[in-house]
Amino acid sequence: MLILSLTYIASLERADAVMAGHIDWVNAGYDKGWFLASGRKVPRTGGLILAKGDRAAIEAYLAQDPFVTEAVARYEVMEIELSRTAEGLDGLTG
Repeated sequence: MLILSLTYIASLERADAVMAGHIDWVNAGYDKGWFLASGRKVPRTGGLILAKGDRAAIEAYLAQDPFVTEAVARYEVMEIELSRTAEGLDGLTG
């Protein structure tokens, strides 16, 4: 599993101006079957995406996020190997 941690490097006004394109990009990540959960950080300093799939392909996809191409945010990618999950989340391991 990959944890994609997005941190804003520009103002919230710039982030809001690019948000529609970013949301379309996020939705396409779900359509590809890569993204499992996503949301804003609190306080609003960026966001987080839980993803599953080929790391190289997902990292290449991150470079296409309008937040990245418009220099609004940067990503940190962390990979974890889950060994246990709560009931109902069995599909996340392995």
